[in-house]
Amino acid sequence: MRMFKITACVPSQTRIRTQRELQNTYFTKLVPYENWFREQQRIMKMGGKIVKVELATGKPGVNTGLL
Repeated sequence: MRMFKITACVPSQTRIRTQRELQNTYFTKLVPYENWFREQQRIMKMGGKIVKVELATGKPGVNTGLL
């Protein structure tokens, strides 16, 4: 199964009203190849930025240490 391992940065939604305390949240997740475009659009709509994209193969969760 082809998957993308993406690292993205999105602004946190907790203190969005006070612009001075806006913080970014970084996360890494595995996204199936077929859902890549939808995930990319979701991150961009949230005002985020995709930092890194890697091609990952295997079962979901294997690359993150889960079996």
